Amino acid sequence: MSNATAEISPEVKVEDAGPACKRITVTVPAKAVDARLETSFGNLANEAQLPGFRKGKAPRGLLEKRFGESLLQETRSQLLSETYSKAIEDHKLRPVSEPTLAEGSKEPEIARGKAFTFTLEVEVAPDFKLPNTDGIEVQKPMFEITDEHVNGELRRQGYRFGTPERITGPFQPLDRMLCTAKAWKNDEKEPFFNMEKALVVVPDTADQGKGALLGLLVEDLNKHLEGKNVGDTVQITTKAPENHEREDLRGATVRFELKFDDADRITPLDPKTLAERMGLETEEILRAQVRIMLERKRDAEQRGAEREQVSRHLMDAVDFALPARLSQGQITRNLEMARMDMLQRGIEAEQVETRLAEIRHDSEENTKRRLKLFFVLGRLAEEQNISVSEAEVNGRIAGIAAQRGVPAGQIRQELERSGRMNELVLSIREQKVLDRILDKAKFTEIAAEKWNEMETKREAEATAKIKGGKSKKA
Repeated sequence: MSNATAEISPEVKVEDAGPACKRITVTVPAKAVDARLETSFGNLANEAQLPGFRKGKAPRGLLEKRFGESLLQETRSQLLSETYSKAIEDHKLRPVSEPTLAEGSKEPEIARGKAFTFTLEVEVAPDFKLPNTDGIEVQKPMFEITDEHVNGELRRQGYRFGTPERITGPFQPLDRMLCTAKAWKNDEKEPFFNMEKALVVVPDTADQGKGALLGLLVEDLNKHLEGKNVGDTVQITTKAPENHEREDLRGATVRFELKFDDADRITPLDPKTLAERMGLETEEILRAQVRIMLERKRDAEQRGAEREQVSRHLMDAVDFALPARLSQGQITRNLEMARMDMLQRGIEAEQVETRLAEIRHDSEENTKRRLKLFFVLGRLAEEQNISVSEAEVNGRIAGIAAQRGVPAGQIRQELERSGRMNELVLSIREQKVLDRILDKAKFTEIAAEKWNEMETKREAEATAKIKGGKSKKA
């Protein structure tokens, strides 16, 4: 906190503005405003250099005429930033989003001889009591990697390293098209999205027709793409989820127009050629390496299932009010953390995008539960002094790079360029918290088939409960 801020001594009033939301009213006395403006003007007068005058010798009237308005706005911004930060610090608030002007309030203005007053609302971390985390009962799904799993992975790798061939159609599963893509929401005449060379992939047969289209899940995407040709244009309409990270898209009807400009089809490599491409002497060596890789991936998926059980326990054990408005920043952060988690588990980038599209279409109840989990794990990390070292970040980046077959530096650049490095750190921290709880858990082994049946049933019951709740509410 600067000495200048301390001298201001603003009057601060903090009120509840709803669940996990505070209304902050700050008033800077007129004398303090005048003193700050005089200080700012004095600094300007000493440094300003105008034509015809020596540095620091320009007349005050001329300086006020030329720089007066910009000086007022600069001082206004300084007072806003400094006094808001002081209010947050003094009242020990933990903001989870950027502050906004309180509803009904106007943009604060600054003027000589008048007090400077503004009212902001900000979402804050909710207050709650942490649950006991010792001895949680956890089921460990057990399964063996079979030749069928190895063959499936060899097929995927065959497509990954296969030879692309330009085609004109008709399109079939796994064909890749570059499109001129436009998208409109609701009845708006101007598109909110317009992009050349947008990549669209025909869903694989195993995906049962659904796929991601520019971030949104389309259940019957294959019906719109299969059989089409370069030069064709298709219209696809879907509904954006109620919990989309972009508030203007929540619940909107979205109409896509895709014009297929180019396309290619991958001719997959057979296992023998794939082994040669990777510098391995025989197909058997390749199969052995693939099996080891799948076993590691299985272990990661197993750990993921265990962490998910602990997460559900924490979400059920704690009850507190979340901010009434699910902010864009909070939902985006959760999505990006889910992305980091999947990439660390070795899931292919295109599969990640499909899964993220599914998460966007998740229910509001599940979205709120995930936000609740974020706050709980954050508090546990603070209580247990869990942090993330640079070495751990580098290790995760190296792991993601190895799974994708690219240099670690490339992954780091992608994360920094997209602003996702913080989400990677948060994802690692959450995993460390969950793993510490698992160290004290009570494990019971269960067959993977049984586990999958139980999970399918649980998800169906949760979906039915949500739909039933909506019906009763209606």
